[in-house]
Amino acid sequence: MKTAFIFHGTAGHPQENWFPWLKDKLEKAEYQVFVPQFPSPPGVAAKISEWFDVLKNYEDKINQDTILVGHSLGGVFTLRVLERLKHPVRLACMVGAPIGMQPILNYDRDQSFSGFDFDWQAIKKNAKHLIVFHSDDDPYVSLDNGKELAKNLGVELSFVPHAGHFNTKSGFVKFEELWEKLQL
Repeated sequence: MKTAFIFHGTAGHPQENWFPWLKDKLEKAEYQVFVPQFPSPPGVAAKISEWFDVLKNYEDKINQDTILVGHSLGGVFTLRVLERLKHPVRLACMVGAPIGMQPILNYDRDQSFSGFDFDWQAIKKNAKHLIVFHSDDDPYVSLDNGKELAKNLGVELSFVPHAGHFNTKSGFVKFEELWEKLQL
């Protein structure tokens, strides 16, 4: 069974941004799609252990035909999921993910979520395809994060100019560029 996961970011929820649109597109492509709600109250640092507790409910759904898409802090969570997998997934995509390159608006909160030391070899081994999206005017996560993430993963950066943080505030209720990249 083809499955897909969409992971929201800090203080996020499954119905925001382009998540419902992407969920609909993936379901029409015969994916079973999960958009978990993670505990991430505004103004309080999220705890990665609590996010993994939520993911335990879905572990049996992650297989070699799975797509993982993480937005912002959800992108960091995607990297942490890849580090722990026992088998590769089909594809993982990180959108506007903070990986420790300053400036990051919520640097201390993001650092306390999981730190910024990643096992790049495990991550690359556990995804057949990797995609990194970033913009030049993201008010929360600087472009250097996308550049560094793409470099560490050995992929080309999918750069979208003037896309902000790829959220509703930036006009992203659809994300056609992402959908095109998922068509491998």
